[in-house]
Amino acid sequence: MKVPKLLLLAGLTSLTAFSQEIIPNNQPKFDDITYRRGNDFRSASGKPAAKYWQNSASYVIEAELDDKANILKGRLTMTYINNSPESLDYIWMCVEQNRFTETSRGTLTTPIQGSRYAGDVDGGVTITNLNAKTKGDASNKFLISDTRMQVFFNQPLKANGGKATVSMDFEFKIPEAGMDRMGRLDTEKGTTYSMAQWYPRVAVFDDVVGWNTEPYLGAGEFYLEYGDFDYKITVPYNHIVVGSGELVNAKEVLTKEQLKRLEQAKNSDKTVYLVTPAEAANATVTRPVQSGKLTWHFKMTNSRDVAFASAKNFIWDAARINLPSGKKALAQSVYTAESDGPDAWTRSTEYTKASIEHYSKMWFEFPYPNAVNVASNVGGMEYPGVSFCGATSVGADLWDVTDHEFGHNWFPMIVGSNERRYAWMDEGFNTFINYYSSTAFNNNEYPSDVAKSRARVPWLKSKYRESIATYPDVARPMNLGYTAYYKPATGLIMLREYILGHERFDNAFKDYIKAWAFKHPQPTDFFNAMDNGAGENLNWFWRGWFIENANIDLGISKVTEAKDSSVITFTNNGTMPAPVVFKITFEDNSSEVRTLPVEVWQRGNEWDYLVRSPKKIRAIDIDPGRFVPDININDNSWVKE
Repeated sequence: MKVPKLLLLAGLTSLTAFSQEIIPNNQPKFDDITYRRGNDFRSASGKPAAKYWQNSASYVIEAELDDKANILKGRLTMTYINNSPESLDYIWMCVEQNRFTETSRGTLTTPIQGSRYAGDVDGGVTITNLNAKTKGDASNKFLISDTRMQVFFNQPLKANGGKATVSMDFEFKIPEAGMDRMGRLDTEKGTTYSMAQWYPRVAVFDDVVGWNTEPYLGAGEFYLEYGDFDYKITVPYNHIVVGSGELVNAKEVLTKEQLKRLEQAKNSDKTVYLVTPAEAANATVTRPVQSGKLTWHFKMTNSRDVAFASAKNFIWDAARINLPSGKKALAQSVYTAESDGPDAWTRSTEYTKASIEHYSKMWFEFPYPNAVNVASNVGGMEYPGVSFCGATSVGADLWDVTDHEFGHNWFPMIVGSNERRYAWMDEGFNTFINYYSSTAFNNNEYPSDVAKSRARVPWLKSKYRESIATYPDVARPMNLGYTAYYKPATGLIMLREYILGHERFDNAFKDYIKAWAFKHPQPTDFFNAMDNGAGENLNWFWRGWFIENANIDLGISKVTEAKDSSVITFTNNGTMPAPVVFKITFEDNSSEVRTLPVEVWQRGNEWDYLVRSPKKIRAIDIDPGRFVPDININDNSWVKE
């Protein structure tokens, strides 16, 4: 298109007048962030591409719990499939019980005044009888470095489907305080064992960084491959064991009465006791044998991990979970007399059932046969199909922690992001979906404060704040709750309620979940998926809210009225642009909600908006739904004097 001569002359006049001053536009705030181009493995649309690959690991494990010495011993055999396009001379595994030693990196990087992730230091794992085999001779060579173990092959593991078998014996002392993720809880009539990170697990080898070998320090959680699990836990005869997946030998470990009750629970929307409080007080009468040991056998398919719990004094109840497809699952709870009560763990199965049913209906169907809540020494920690929640939690606190930990079955159990680097991709996403689950539960019995965006403003103005993109082990302890949980959740609520609307957001978010279910997305995959699914270039949003430390500060500077119209002058005083959703109230008490797109801030930070109406304006209010954490609300409203 030819540029009109008058426009050129006007431009030259302006250039001459302001030749000593450069006034930049706002394009940098709208530019691309990071490297978001597609390749053979990950598409620019935010989905796995044609040559996407990931490796898999399946485990057969037999372990025995010694409740006198508090020791777990086990034998595992892992089948590892190398689907990558390169051969592997070795693999890396996680031996995270080594965190519980005096010389571990996690112990040495814990402040001397302590933290949530302080824990026992008299533990550590012992590995023996290791055997690693590809098609060549077996190797017994391995090297342990802190919480990582390098296992070497005599012959390289071939690319594009090569299979290796790795077996070993392992043993460790069960920590009492397992960094608030596992451990032991002593009660009047026994000890509850919450068992996680309990077997050596293979690290992820991906197309982004190769081997993901960040050490297990504390705040950073896990990044694991998917596979099938077949595991057996041998315990004293009077223990009950619950675990990830399906109990496949119920007839061997349960009494006839318990089997009958289990079937009742599978067909009941109301909670059914498998072991009543009275029976739990005298555990030996509810066991199929009266001496020796029992082995509980579980299986789980297409999972990234398994966890279990064991105690001799569990109260055990369950109820049916109804899934959208018509399939059923089972919500279960185990707790001791100390946690029993109508405002306490008696409602745990009700909470678990409601949480799983809500997320299944709203986002993606729950894929596992059971969802088990364990009253634990752990304040709140999630594993596939199993949650450890604080044994002293009651009321709203018990609902919140139960709903949050089971929400993690979607992020990162189904959508397998890297928690050790990108805590916001599981904690933040989960906190976001928790808001809607809490709102839906029992007519909002336990209101959530997650959407109260203005409550975040003091932190957003703090000089100590850090970006969402900060790794969890790097973030200051005071900031982790914001960088990983509240700020990303607030941003997603803002995106759904204020920027995109429910339909566009939900379509894009559900497509992201479906595309990356049981796979390994990166942050850029999420950004691309949302942009493409919603049909919106959200660079300004991802940059300002997720990558940088920018803040929103919209305002109204003046209102000019004429006979049949008015002009509202809006300002953008923040370091991050945002659309302007505002409510106009006229003098006749009628009102309208209107929206200015974010593009009004591309060239500058002031915008005049024409209201074509003979009606006089009485008041204007930016963000009437209060979804935006605007750092200065003093200029967000205008009222006619």
